[in-house]
Amino acid sequence: MKQPSPTFAEFKSGILDELPLQAGIVPFGMVYGILGVESGMSALETFMLSSILFGGASQIVFTQLLAAATPAVVLVSSIAAINARHMLYSTSMLPYLRHLPLRWRVVLAYLLTDEAYAVTIRRYIDKPHNQYMHYHLLGSGLLLFTVWQISTLAGIMLGTTIPKALSLGFAIPLSFMAIVIPLLKSTPQIVAALTAGVIALTCQSLPWNSWLILAACGGIIAGMISDRLTGEAA
Repeated sequence: MKQPSPTFAEFKSGILDELPLQAGIVPFGMVYGILGVESGMSALETFMLSSILFGGASQIVFTQLLAAATPAVVLVSSIAAINARHMLYSTSMLPYLRHLPLRWRVVLAYLLTDEAYAVTIRRYIDKPHNQYMHYHLLGSGLLLFTVWQISTLAGIMLGTTIPKALSLGFAIPLSFMAIVIPLLKSTPQIVAALTAGVIALTCQSLPWNSWLILAACGGIIAGMISDRLTGEAA
């Protein structure tokens, strides 16, 4: 039996690793589609924003701020603050992808969203490296992009017919917990996660959703301190 090519094997692995998370992506995308139309955007504008911004949480915040007639400077600053977490993702991915040509890095940077990062970094850390492993991110990212667009369209079309009692958005944090918790194996990792969680909960009232960046930076600093104190590598 002919073995699949290494590129296809990595690409398929990325899709399969990402597939379980779509149970959380579908309701999230639908919630965005509903909120986009309710905020005053047209169906086309709501759908196109999923392709242009493609930022999940930042799209939700965009629609909420737009509906509240928020000044453009505040709106743009808020979205930039939320999406600044992608700088942390890209820094984490740099050692694995820096050898790729620019055209590849541009495509993968566009696809490097929360869920795609979560499954791909786990593959990069836990499994042997090879020259084709960037196809894993391509597979996971493309699946996520496709499902997100379809979910957005479904939300636009179904609109208010979906009962709010279903709490569709709650599926998102559950999905991330399923990914992150198994990765917390060392003391610095646990300290970093707990610190970030505490900061995120206590700083929710800060403007421009800056709690996201504070939580990420606080978690990193706490993890580094724990690493130095315990001598246990993260």
